[in-house]
Amino acid sequence: MVFPSRRSFAVTRICLIDAHPDAADHLCHALADAYEQGARKAGHDIERIDLAQLEFGFLEKVSDFEIAPPEPVLSEREKIARADHVCLVFPLWLGNMPARAKAFLELAACGNFFLAAANSSRNWPKQMMKGKSARTIITMGMPGPVYSLVFDAGALKALERGLFGISGFKPVRHTILGGVEQAGDEARQKWFRKIDLLGQRAE
Repeated sequence: MVFPSRRSFAVTRICLIDAHPDAADHLCHALADAYEQGARKAGHDIERIDLAQLEFGFLEKVSDFEIAPPEPVLSEREKIARADHVCLVFPLWLGNMPARAKAFLELAACGNFFLAAANSSRNWPKQMMKGKSARTIITMGMPGPVYSLVFDAGALKALERGLFGISGFKPVRHTILGGVEQAGDEARQKWFRKIDLLGQRAE
């Protein structure tokens, strides 16, 4: 379904990461499609990373953080480097992001990509993502307020204060979509319109 464009926005380079690991039909993929659709309608330059379409392993040694990651992660992370704004979409599994989503981010971080280590010329690590903004879109079975109030949005805060925060992304925003298993078509269409508008705004 195509939603109308509300207004014109400044052109932004966007990297959209669809981090659902299963290529089958899932809400996360449809939400990523809606975000991409909105961004393209507004004339933004958007590149997409679909983790379900990529083959990569897991980081097994801390020493691997010091070297560049293997393909295809090495090439795919360049989409993040080129972007002004990064949007990450994933489902909440066992209170956290899927293991393959975390694996991709760990591999992408290798070789001082997100954060350059301190050295003799500077006492603190260098934030490599300064000047970029980020948004996380999370889907889950539980109601969103339960996740935020009862579970304190643990995975979300870890991501926002951890990887996104220490590497320099700012501002970092989020969208929580809860109760997805019980949601009917009307609720889903409302979500798609909301995400489409976020894409238009490059937020």
